[in-house]
Amino acid sequence: MAGHALEFTDENFQREVLDSEVPVLVDFWAPWCGPCRMIGPTIEELAKENLGTFKIGKVNVDENGETAMAYNVSSIPALMIFKGGKLVQQFMGVQQKPRLQQALDEAKA
Repeated sequence: MAGHALEFTDENFQREVLDSEVPVLVDFWAPWCGPCRMIGPTIEELAKENLGTFKIGKVNVDENGETAMAYNVSSIPALMIFKGGKLVQQFMGVQQKPRLQQALDEAKA
């Protein structure tokens, strides 16, 4: 996957997200999902601007159904923020960048 957003999978979710030392924003998405493609550039911008402060990445629900099911992802895009291995905030649908940045900043506090 090109860009700054990481790729989270069923195999690396525990290590990359739940065991992370910093808060993590996870974008549950699929290539065929129009709203997911709309928010994609926002996710990339956040990943680039927060490099080293937060982890930001994506889970393709078509390829990583186990993780999507574990977090009851029933509609996408689903955006979740994890801190210390726990889900601390979640959003459904396309979100504005300032709202996501604020949520990340709150998770860091």
